[in-house]
Amino acid sequence: MNFIFKRVLDSIPLLFGITFLSFALMHLSPGDPSDMFITPKMSVEDIDQLKKNLGLDKPLITQYGYWLKGILRGDFGYSYTYARPVLDVILERLPATLLLSCSALVLILLITLPLGIVSGAKKDSIWDHVVMIGSFIGMSLPTFWLGLMLILLFSLKLNLFPTSGFLDPSLATASLFKKAGNIFHHMALPLATIVIGDIASLTRYHRFGIIGILSQDYILAAKARGLSEYRLLFKHAFKNAALPLVTILGLSLPSLIAGSFVIEYIFSWPGLGQMGLAAVFARDYPVLMGTLLFSSILIIFGNLLADLSYSMIDPRIKKSG
Repeated sequence: MNFIFKRVLDSIPLLFGITFLSFALMHLSPGDPSDMFITPKMSVEDIDQLKKNLGLDKPLITQYGYWLKGILRGDFGYSYTYARPVLDVILERLPATLLLSCSALVLILLITLPLGIVSGAKKDSIWDHVVMIGSFIGMSLPTFWLGLMLILLFSLKLNLFPTSGFLDPSLATASLFKKAGNIFHHMALPLATIVIGDIASLTRYHRFGIIGILSQDYILAAKARGLSEYRLLFKHAFKNAALPLVTILGLSLPSLIAGSFVIEYIFSWPGLGQMGLAAVFARDYPVLMGTLLFSSILIIFGNLLADLSYSMIDPRIKKSG
């Protein structure tokens, strides 16, 4: 429990730093939200009053202080675009982002683990060469390009999957089973786009970890005592090779979430990513800051889970941490 508490405390200054830098960069960029409301007929006095109403006339640090004070009270501000409280808009979009990101993470692990184990155990075999070539191809494909190509092939050419969206409007009153099936049908292409690149890189790391563990003296000694290959792989090699994989996976969480944001925009997936990117173009600062805050929390929480995984795999980390 102390280990978890210490990690949570370490995350608080990081969260403050991320939000302040994001707030500063956003407000120092050219233009501001008042541009959305300014018309040619407005006088200079009207424009100044508009900036004052939006709180844009105050110094940067003061604006951040007001925003932070509101966050601590549970007030995320009011969206200029949606004309609704930011927290309500975010909570509507958060489940779609979590569904896509968590599904991608689970699928990546389910595919990466067996691929890495078999490829590492069968080093230099035909299977190993196939996996490595596939990994290099997957790593070399830009995510946004891959998403567009999947849309072109499977949606426009073969008409197997929808090009965008989350749920067909005609199924709004359908049963839960039909809704779930339709959602996963819409999610197939964005999920495949995210998974392909991450599988490629993580499989290579896991393969190298398995190869390194299998060359250790204690593994060779266990093999000489007649232990089966299955027991060597899954009881001895897998656990020791899992730690570097968890490390790489923890480092990949920011890119996984950020990548899902780009994919959401490409596939019009109604999550935080699509809303956040739209907020950038609309200069909707409250929505953008709320999106950055929630995405940062997701990343920090993911890294906390990685730390907990370290302590489960190797208790020495828990004692020293």
